[in-house]
Amino acid sequence: MTNETIVTAAMLAIGDELLSGRTKDKNIGHLADMLTLCGIDLREVRIVGDEEIAIVEALNALRAKYDYVFTSGGIGPTHDDITADAVSAAFGLPCEYDADAMTLLSEMYARRDLEFTDARKRMARMPKGARHIRNPVSTAPGFVIGNVHVMAGVPQVFQAMVDAIIPTLRTGSRVLSLAISCPYGEGDIGTPLAAIQKTHPETNIGSYPRYIGQAFSTEIVVRGRSQAAVDAAGADVRAMIETIRQAKEVAENRSAEA
Repeated sequence: MTNETIVTAAMLAIGDELLSGRTKDKNIGHLADMLTLCGIDLREVRIVGDEEIAIVEALNALRAKYDYVFTSGGIGPTHDDITADAVSAAFGLPCEYDADAMTLLSEMYARRDLEFTDARKRMARMPKGARHIRNPVSTAPGFVIGNVHVMAGVPQVFQAMVDAIIPTLRTGSRVLSLAISCPYGEGDIGTPLAAIQKTHPETNIGSYPRYIGQAFSTEIVVRGRSQAAVDAAGADVRAMIETIRQAKEVAENRSAEA
C-alpha cells in the first residue's frame, strides 16, 4: 500500500449561457489541469443556470462532499449576476458591499476616468467575512468563504484567479499517468482489460477509442499514485496487446490455409 493523501474537489459552473450553448465553457478543462498538477482530484462538475435556489442546492451538496469547491460565473455587474447572493444564502450569511473591494474598484474606475456606477458597485458584494481572490486582469475580486472559491466566468480572469489561489490550497499525492497506444478496438480488449483492472485495484485504467483510417484503435491510460503500481498495470496491458496480436495472427494464418 502507498502512503496517499487524497484531496478532492468539485466545480460548479454557473450561467444560463452555458446551458443554452451560447457560451462554450473553457474553464473546466483549465481547472482540471491545474488541480491535477498539484495533486487535487476533481471528482465532479455541475452546471446550473442563474437561479438562486439551484445554485444554493448544488453548492451545499458539493461543499459537504468535497474538500474544495470552485465556482465560475455570476459575479459581474448585471442583474443576473447572482452568485454572491446565492453563496451568501448557502452559508446563511448577509451579502455585503465589501469595503476593501469598494476601494479597489473605485480607484480603478477613477484611474480610467469612468463613473463608479451602482451596477459596477455590485462587483464588490460578497458574503460577510469572505476573503478576496486577487484579480490582476480586471480588478474586481473573487472571494473565498469556507471551502468555496468563487471566481469569474470570463476565461482570462478565471485563469488568473486560479493562479492566485493554487498556492493557498492543501494538496495531495500527485496522480501519475501512463498512456499506451493499442491498435485494437474496445470490442477486442474489453474483457481482458477488465481483468487487468481487477488485478490492479490501486490504479484506474481507462480506454479511449479512436477511429482513424476506417479502423478502430484505443488509447489506454493507467493512472495511480504509486509508480510501481502504474508500471505493473502497464506491463500487463502491454502483455494483453501482444496476446491479442498473436491470437489474431494465428487466426489469419488459419484462414489463409483454409
